[in-house]
Amino acid sequence: MAVQMTRGQKLLWWVLLVLGVLLAVVAGAALWAYQRLDGNISTDHAAADALDRDADERPEARAGDGARNILVIGHDFGSGTGNARSDTVLLLHLSADGTRADAVHVPRDIVVDIPACRTEEDGWSEATRAQFNWAFQFGGAACTIRTFEQMTGIRVDHHLAIGFEGFAEVVDAVGGVEVELDEAEHDPNVGHDLPAGRHLLDGEQALAYVRARIFVGDGSDLNRLARQQEFLGLLYERITDQDTVADPTRLYPVLKAVTSAITADAGLDSLDELYGLAKDLKAVPEDGVGFRTVPTLPHTSEPNRLRLDERAAARLFAAVRQDRSLPPVP
Repeated sequence: MAVQMTRGQKLLWWVLLVLGVLLAVVAGAALWAYQRLDGNISTDHAAADALDRDADERPEARAGDGARNILVIGHDFGSGTGNARSDTVLLLHLSADGTRADAVHVPRDIVVDIPACRTEEDGWSEATRAQFNWAFQFGGAACTIRTFEQMTGIRVDHHLAIGFEGFAEVVDAVGGVEVELDEAEHDPNVGHDLPAGRHLLDGEQALAYVRARIFVGDGSDLNRLARQQEFLGLLYERITDQDTVADPTRLYPVLKAVTSAITADAGLDSLDELYGLAKDLKAVPEDGVGFRTVPTLPHTSEPNRLRLDERAAARLFAAVRQDRSLPPVP
């Protein structure tokens, strides 16, 4: 049975915002705009080369049954730390029969084994045990994929890396997004400082809002994820309302910002391919959409870090590998 989801969970984070926008508007775009937007999407040749070199260490690919596993990596530059780390990672699993789409979120603070990875300077990082989001810093998307595969035994078929550099531009292009705060929020780590009440956030303010963590709510990564999902639900509504979709002067800046933020493997690096994925997602019945977070427990020796709930996580990973419905949430 699918889990009842909030509006934000149905958007499946920033990437599904991207795909939803493409599905809603690309079909009607003029040819010149389509060609220009298509050229904005970057192909991740570096990740492909690195994964090819490490092919023997990866899980075996499924035998062409039609199921797909797409790893979605939302990244920025460490929220002010200067280090490129994956802020959000989720696996999007589409079943072979097209009746299920499951998104499995990987908390960034799970302490895992990260393999030695090829670096941008063509050297190698050292294999280490650290929090999951450090893998992207060590070796980009390929290192994140290998870390995920090593942790789960799930073969990643495709990947999308979505940068936050386009996020603020999208918010500004739709004229801002309104939020309401029950109490004042202040997080000096990311420049977030708002009194209680209603606020129309511009791009810079919105970026601080979705990055805020340590001084907001319970300070957890899961709390920040919930804030991000809720905000993206509001942003999606602004993008897909008729005033934006029907007005090319408002729509084109949104699409330009969205497509410029995408880096993908060679199987998803065009508007046609992304549009096809979006159509497949939309065709999944409402009760076939599921959202899970990798089961975790507080880490026993590292404060504010997580460890896998081994038994629950093993059941979840096995269901994805075998293209079965996800187990119910305990």
